[in-house]
Amino acid sequence: MTAMRLQKYMADQGICSRRKAEEMILAGQVKVDGKIAKIGMTVDENNQIMINNKKIEKIKNLNDAKIYIILNKPVDYICSNSVEQGSSVLELLTKENYWKPRGRDIKERVYSVGRLDKDSEGLILLTNDGDLANKLTHPSFAHEKEYEVTINKQLEKAAIKVLEYGMDIGEGEYVQGVKVKKVFNKGRRTIVTVILKEGKNRQIRKMFGRLGYQIISLKRIRIGKVGLGVLPVGRWKFVKREQII
Repeated sequence: MTAMRLQKYMADQGICSRRKAEEMILAGQVKVDGKIAKIGMTVDENNQIMINNKKIEKIKNLNDAKIYIILNKPVDYICSNSVEQGSSVLELLTKENYWKPRGRDIKERVYSVGRLDKDSEGLILLTNDGDLANKLTHPSFAHEKEYEVTINKQLEKAAIKVLEYGMDIGEGEYVQGVKVKKVFNKGRRTIVTVILKEGKNRQIRKMFGRLGYQIISLKRIRIGKVGLGVLPVGRWKFVKREQII
């Protein structure tokens, strides 16, 4: 194996996305050969990587086949490899939860691409492909993510204009606009389908909240080209890379 940047190595090893790796390195959570790692340093198979003082076992062959999984995440699950803050989506990757009979447990090391809040549900992509994860999460690639947002009252036309133009969501944080694709009034509630490319932390919740709307439910239904379809909540299936981007 040739030397490569630490954050890319961590992604290729299926530890986390490259973006998350950078966050962990900056936070001092990563050590290389017993020393605190720095962004941009290079490593190879001879280096020992530790995260939060826990030794990371190497994958024998970095050229092993990449796998791509979509999961319909239920509410109350977190997109993390750790279970310290709650049940992880990785716990759902069992043969019993496969979308049709004769599934298999996932023994490969995979991680979720991007985040979906604990109190949100819907499409999660899990993979061991670091390059794909980087393309989907880095803002410069601007891949679309589509959501169904159920709010407590009808969405006013003036609010749609603000949502699509972009806005300050508090504490000096400005976000780009989202595309309001569809608005469906259902009794006192309204279901709004929105598309965003930026995807900052809890962006949709903050945008609607700032405009005085209460989000009753938030469901992601598409990432890139791949949609949730009729995949039941808590179930997963394999997809191909070309179905995603």
